[in-house]
Amino acid sequence: MQTNDFYRAFEDRFRGSREGIKKRLEIYLPFLLPLKNIYPEGNSIDIGCGRGEWLELLKENHMAVEGVDFDKGMLNACWELGLNASQGDGIAMLREQADESLIVVSAFHVVEHISFEELQVLISEAFRILKPGGLLILETPNPENIKVATESFYVDPTHIKPIVSPLLSFLPEYFGFLRTTVLKLQENRDNIDRKNITLMQVLSEVSPDYAVVAQKKAPDNTLELFKDLFTKQYGLSLQSLANSFEKRLKRIEDRTIQSERRINIIWKLTKPFRWIKKKQAYYLSKKVNKCV
Repeated sequence: MQTNDFYRAFEDRFRGSREGIKKRLEIYLPFLLPLKNIYPEGNSIDIGCGRGEWLELLKENHMAVEGVDFDKGMLNACWELGLNASQGDGIAMLREQADESLIVVSAFHVVEHISFEELQVLISEAFRILKPGGLLILETPNPENIKVATESFYVDPTHIKPIVSPLLSFLPEYFGFLRTTVLKLQENRDNIDRKNITLMQVLSEVSPDYAVVAQKKAPDNTLELFKDLFTKQYGLSLQSLANSFEKRLKRIEDRTIQSERRINIIWKLTKPFRWIKKKQAYYLSKKVNKCV
């Protein structure tokens, strides 16, 4: 358990600025605002709240939320801003909650720090305590990004192992959630429509983070409010970038073939002129030999 300022300094260096993180987290607001209307007094818990960017964002949107984190150094950043956060074990806090008492349980960049057994407990407890239509949000580094999987994931010494999105999205369904969606996050948006994708971009520019958002069963009129959010495609996959790269190679190959065809046509068209030139050179050499 971290009890000094190391991890806060680490986050400041590698995670990004507070305002930058808050801006990234705004992608989840369309999921939360309908819940706010359904449950105006609804409460949320954020596990591993860190510096409190999520707590601050929800507070700004007039939503009640409590954060919990092991690391006192990180929590100091929350307390300095008067955010509702406490030091402790997030899973233990979930176990203390009453059935169907919360509207959101979130954990940003937590699942890669805990064991698989703890992850299962986190998800099963979240299912128990969420109200109908309530949401579980789990964000983590995306190992589909090859640079993340082989390098940047291991910059954090407290990471245990990456978890792939098919597994992380299956677990909530296994524990009873009605539906899930995968949000691929933090990609360079310019690469979505870019045609000239390079090999390095395929290796390093897949969305570096992703999140699984899971929703608990609720009446149809409630679920309908979230329908578009759960069918929308988010971010850049390895497959999409690889396909763009292959299309670029195909265009290069096609241009090469076309160039070769043009050269062959020009070669055939100029054959008579080459023959004439060859004959001229032959007769010229004969004349020269006679003069000698």
